[in-house]
Amino acid sequence: MPPANAPELTGATIDPATLDRFAADLAPLCDAANDRVLVAVSGGPDSLALLLLTHALLGERCVAATVDHGLRPEAADEAAWVADLCAARGIAHAILRGTLPERAGHTANISARARLLRYELLYRHAATVGATRIATAHHTDDQVETLIMRLNRGAGVAGLSGVRATTGRVIRPLLGWRRTELGAIVAAAGIQAIEDPSNVSDLYDRARLRKALAGVDWLDPGRIAASAAALADAEEAIDWALAKLETERIAERGENLYIDAAGLPFELVRRLVGICVRRLDPDAEIRGSALVRMVKALESGDAAMIGGVTAAPLPERGWRFRKAPPRRSL
Repeated sequence: MPPANAPELTGATIDPATLDRFAADLAPLCDAANDRVLVAVSGGPDSLALLLLTHALLGERCVAATVDHGLRPEAADEAAWVADLCAARGIAHAILRGTLPERAGHTANISARARLLRYELLYRHAATVGATRIATAHHTDDQVETLIMRLNRGAGVAGLSGVRATTGRVIRPLLGWRRTELGAIVAAAGIQAIEDPSNVSDLYDRARLRKALAGVDWLDPGRIAASAAALADAEEAIDWALAKLETERIAERGENLYIDAAGLPFELVRRLVGICVRRLDPDAEIRGSALVRMVKALESGDAAMIGGVTAAPLPERGWRFRKAPPRRSL
């Protein structure tokens, strides 16, 4: 349930040093003098702090939206509470609802499906209100949790890059802020934030990890986040090299694609193979481990298959990728 305090009774201003810090973090991500920013606000302390900071800096060019995924009966009341808070502060706000997709890619994970719906609704609403950027409240502690969870799954450089500061029109200006700092901003404004029960439920991996990390005092979240940023830079460099190699090493002849992988590092070969599979079968379920198996098979002279794409080494140099023939019905 939303807090009982009346949002219209809160009106504290933000400390100038805090606002200057936020302005410095926002500057590389958008044109703060001209952009209109849509803030995604759940009502939790992180997103409320982002809303307060953005509105203090941008004024009426800050608009807000709350997504009601329809997963909890309390969500409608929580969204209405955020709407009241925004109305009390003169911030344009909308409650967004939609149908949860059956699947997000090839996973039935409820969190992934909710995330897909959330961004779809936010992008659509941004276009409606003329917002040029969508801001979310991911912060340092989120980054640490994401990195550890992906390490535990054996992620590569791309996964260990963590949460990016920008993804398309989505910006995350709070990646250098701690959860406690954001909570303090909200508390200083006299607002009692909403606490999502999923944040403490042992049903969710992230909630269990958060509880475990709460008792660890030797990890440095700032340095872990810095490592994620360094890995993001490395991933950007790989993407830059890959864009060049895609034109040089992938050839299209008829309905087939061909890769010349000679002399390339394994990671770049793996990614080129992924490009070919996606181009031939956009709906294929492509996991990093599957790509590794395909590359190793091709390097050993064997054929391999992912989704609806078969790959085989050529008698001469290179590998051929083609759509698999349709299966015969009995």
